Amino acid sequence: MEVQLTADQEAFIQQRVRNGRFATANDAVREALSLLEERERLSLRPAISGRKSLAQLFAESPFKGMDIEFPRDKDSLRPIDL
Repeated sequence: MEVQLTADQEAFIQQRVRNGRFATANDAVREALSLLEERERLSLRPAISGRKSLAQLFAESPFKGMDIEFPRDKDSLRPIDL
C-alpha cells in the first residue's frame, strides 16, 4: 500500500521523529492509525449501547463554544436523607 501525505503532514511526522517522539515515520503512522481505530471504536459504542459517552454529550451540547457561566448559591444548604 502506498500513501500520499501532504508536505505539512510529512513535515509534522519528521519533526516528531527528530525530537524523539517516534523512532521512525512508520511508528508515527502506526500510532495515528491506532488512534483513529480507537476513536471510531468509541464512536460506535454509544450506538450499540444506546447511550452516549460524556465526551460526546459535551461535544454535542447546544451550549458548546458559548461563554456562559451558571452562578450558584454556595451558601444555601439542603437536607439529604442518608
